[in-house]
This record gives sequence, C-alpha cells and structure tokens, in this order.
Amino acid sequence: MKPEIVVLADLSAVAIEAADRIVRLAHESIAAQGRFTIALSGGSTPRALYTLLASEEYRDRIEWDRALVFWSDERCVPSDDADSNYRLAHETLLSKVPIPSGSVHRVMGEADPEHAAMLYEQIIRREVPVRDSIPAFDLILLGMGPDGHTASLFPGTAALHEKHRLVVASFVPKLNAHRITFTAPLVNAAANVMVLVAGSDKADALRAVLEGEFKPDVLPAQMVRPESGQLMWLVDRAAAVHLRHR
Repeated sequence: MKPEIVVLADLSAVAIEAADRIVRLAHESIAAQGRFTIALSGGSTPRALYTLLASEEYRDRIEWDRALVFWSDERCVPSDDADSNYRLAHETLLSKVPIPSGSVHRVMGEADPEHAAMLYEQIIRREVPVRDSIPAFDLILLGMGPDGHTASLFPGTAALHEKHRLVVASFVPKLNAHRITFTAPLVNAAANVMVLVAGSDKADALRAVLEGEFKPDVLPAQMVRPESGQLMWLVDRAAAVHLRHR
C-alpha cells in the first residue's frame, strides 16, 4: 500500500493531526475488537503529541481502559532516568489519563539488554492479537533521526537483518550503548504505522528515505513498509523542505 505523506505547518500542527488520527483509530479498534494496542515512541517530537492527548480537549476522547500501551524502543536505563522513553510518556501522558497500570507494558531498561528484549517479546506475544502468525499492533508510533534511523534501528547495525525476533537488544556503536527495539518484521505487521518527523535537521534524511535509492542499511527508516497496513508520514514544513513531491 502506498504511504500517505502529510505535510503540516509546524510541530504543533503535526501533534494535532496525529492526535486526531489516534482518536479515530482507537475508536475503530475498540469498536471492532474491544481493545486498542498502541506502541509509543521516544525522542523529542512526540512530547507535543503526548501533552496534547493528555489535555482536557483530548483526554476523554479515548477509552483508556480499553488501551494496551507498549514502546517501539527504549534506552537501557531505569524508568526514572531522564533518557527513558517510558518516563517521557508517563510524565506527559500516562500519568494524566485513566489507564489501568496493568495495561502499560514498559521495557525493563534497567535489566540485562538481552533478557529485557526476550521478556518484552514474550509480553507482546501474550498480549497483542496475532494476524498471520505475528502480533499485529493497531498502531505503532515512530520517529526518524537525522541519520535515517527509526525506533532504535540504526544504520549498519545487526538488528536491521533480524528476520525472526520481534524485539532485540541492539548495540549501537555511535552511541556506545545498547537499545531495545522492535524489529522490522514486528513493525511491518502493524495495522497502522505513523511516523512523526519535525525539524530542518531531518530534511536531508527525509528526502533520502522517501525519494532516494532504497538503501535500508544506510537509511533504516526505509524498512518501514507495512505488509497490509497503512503507513502515514506526518511531517512539518521544515522537515519536508527538500521533498520534490509534497
């Protein structure tokens, strides 16, 4: 299915568009199957989205008691660390909406990376409905870095070539650190994938990912190609400035 690319004025507009779409997808998923499975992302771009979803305008538009929340990647740090993706989402969103604590499934970033990845995959296999033999999230949120990475799938790392595992511990040499990340097979099994990109520092990478030669080892975001789901790129004008077709 051809990806949908939506160019919006700025980060605030990206957050509003994303929030409206998440509300709609939550309603559709809950109506169809009684639950809404979502994987959140980390980084700076989602902060505005999470803050908006927790606002008075949006908070009651999602049946949070029917949601199951996961993370598409995590840093190998404790949950209260400033770099924790869980902490970002908890402080800006999850602590402000009526979601049961048992419905929030964080990565054990403080544990041994390999063990944490294995445990998280087990939880996903247990909690997320399976389609075509693989758990299929209703929505996976992603971002993209200036180097073309997404989730914690970084250029040149072994995680890019994983075909069977759903979650892996990936050592990222440029960071000299491990990350826990969804793999491409899990991302591409989702019913919907939404990639949020904002800022002029992403402009070159965005054009290369969307309009350049297919080189996923160099531009891992090119691996995001849902097999039967919808792929949405919500990007601001600063990030889209080099796109030929927008």
